[in-house]
Amino acid sequence: MTAANLSRSFAAALLLGAACTPPARATSPPAQPSSAVAAAADDDPAAHPSFAVRVMGQGRPLILIPGLTYPGAVWDETVARYQSRYQCHVLSLAGFGGVAPAPARASFSETAPETGTESFLPAVREQLLAYIKTQKLDRPAIIGHSLGGFLSLWLSTAQPDAIGPLIIVDSLPFLAAIQNPAMTAEAAQPMAAGMRQQMRAGRMTAAQQRQLARGLVTDTARQSLLARWGQASDPASVAQAMYELYTTDLRANLGAIRQPALVLGAWAAYQPYGATLASTRAIFAAQYARLPQHRIEMSAAGRHFLMYDDASWFFQQTDAFLGANYAARK
Repeated sequence: MTAANLSRSFAAALLLGAACTPPARATSPPAQPSSAVAAAADDDPAAHPSFAVRVMGQGRPLILIPGLTYPGAVWDETVARYQSRYQCHVLSLAGFGGVAPAPARASFSETAPETGTESFLPAVREQLLAYIKTQKLDRPAIIGHSLGGFLSLWLSTAQPDAIGPLIIVDSLPFLAAIQNPAMTAEAAQPMAAGMRQQMRAGRMTAAQQRQLARGLVTDTARQSLLARWGQASDPASVAQAMYELYTTDLRANLGAIRQPALVLGAWAAYQPYGATLASTRAIFAAQYARLPQHRIEMSAAGRHFLMYDDASWFFQQTDAFLGANYAARK
């Protein structure tokens, strides 16, 4: 197994593999999952069309951001653990996991999808920063998984003084550089554009989604749930998010982040491709080298969804980090 092949396997799992399996056209959208998302009573959803929010609990604010193709329901167990101590603001991105796409998603084009009002992740970033301000959230802590971890870093580099401690779950500041640390955002554009075109062609089949989910989590019930969420996602939204992840490099900007960060990584799913704990940790260490206050911890057995696959370890890590850096107020 070459380093390049190992890197591709890691990237596929980290971004849920959506670009690695040719999509099959669906004649109609699948039924939405049962976990509906409701906005907070005092919130104006029209102010942030790129995501929906539900708010639960009381205490210091804690924002939870899911990964590609999944709704905020991936954090249900995490919210159950923390809502007695923190006010949990759970995001669901437009077009993911049965959530309706934002209006602009229908107008994505190949000529100018990554700039202006048609961009996706930059819109999420700006709208979430505005949400933090309008809701008067005082330096909220953020837990982000995969794409959500990337967004957490991007929020912090954009406005370091507005964001509190970060918990980054199996995510990197520049996905395209897994294969080549010297990769630049400009050089990654042709590859990313090809992936976007392939993914926009249609949804993956249910069988493809289930096969993908087996590499992300070990529990079969969770695999079925992830597959349903993937099937319920809007292909154009997913494709654009993937494109922007592959063409946005945050590594040089990490030095602007002033808050402590806990980076939780997975490696067990990549072992069949030749990965070791040391080799996977080295990828994380290289990408986060410029982040001033960070600690990297690797799960011994968990796959990409660490909050599902290695829950005891996950909560041990998050409890200790929040207790030391963002203690609940009595």
